[in-house]
Amino acid sequence: MPELKLEIQMLHDRVLVRLTPEEGERRSTGGIVIPATAQVAKRLAWGDVLGVGTSARTVKVGDRVLFNPEDQFEVEVHGQAYMVMRERDVHAIASERTEHGTGLYL
Repeated sequence: MPELKLEIQMLHDRVLVRLTPEEGERRSTGGIVIPATAQVAKRLAWGDVLGVGTSARTVKVGDRVLFNPEDQFEVEVHGQAYMVMRERDVHAIASERTEHGTGLYL
């Protein structure tokens, strides 16, 4: 019997995000190498939006969002980890849509 595939649809204001992999070590603006294991403060993370619920008003599929990964729920689908959060837990959106931006670009 063939395996049944079900499409995942997010409900209400929920957002499904794939965490963008960290590059490991980073460099400060002065050129100092900061190892990936260094803990300076709580660090927000960028992720790619793969699905949004019908009540999500600002976030769209394809956006990159900034959020706190420690406060979110993680789910695994076919061996890949995803984060599930409410739209209100998103701190910033990086997208090609220009509405009320900061003037900063990724």
